[in-house]
Amino acid sequence: MTMTRTESQAKSRPLTARRLLLTVALGLAGVDLAAKAAAQRLLSAGRVVDLGPLDLRLVYNPGTAFSLGATLPAPLIVTAVAVIVAAVAVFAWREAAHAALLMVLGLALVLAGAIANLIDRLDDGVVTDYLHSGWWPTFNLADVFITVGAVVVLTSLFRPTPRTVDHRPQSRFE
Repeated sequence: MTMTRTESQAKSRPLTARRLLLTVALGLAGVDLAAKAAAQRLLSAGRVVDLGPLDLRLVYNPGTAFSLGATLPAPLIVTAVAVIVAAVAVFAWREAAHAALLMVLGLALVLAGAIANLIDRLDDGVVTDYLHSGWWPTFNLADVFITVGAVVVLTSLFRPTPRTVDHRPQSRFE
């Protein structure tokens, strides 16, 4: 039995979407880790760079978002974060196989931020933050990826999905 072009494209769609998910997630995680390394190098000894609405200021966060759990043992935080990242990765992998492009990109952003913050935390139990607004807790690029990705995922849930067109001949009596 030979496969038609449409059937072949349908079978390769999950693989292509998953490749896109991984490529974007790993690429952006690398961008974040490079930015954190640059922040550590350039902002050491309390140096602050004023960029207008944002300052670059080096801070280390031992907790999770908004420093929640900062007093807990680092191995507990790392383990909990690793479990959450694994769950997000499994969900994103499964969802990407049949999700719209917007959803795949949103999941890739969330996964990128989660992976980058986990990798950053593995060495010393803290996450490197460097973007400071003065009115919001200091954060990093991975946090931006997670937030924007979550908004994109939510937005994609409210977009109408394209309907499949049935090309079979219709009877006049249907």
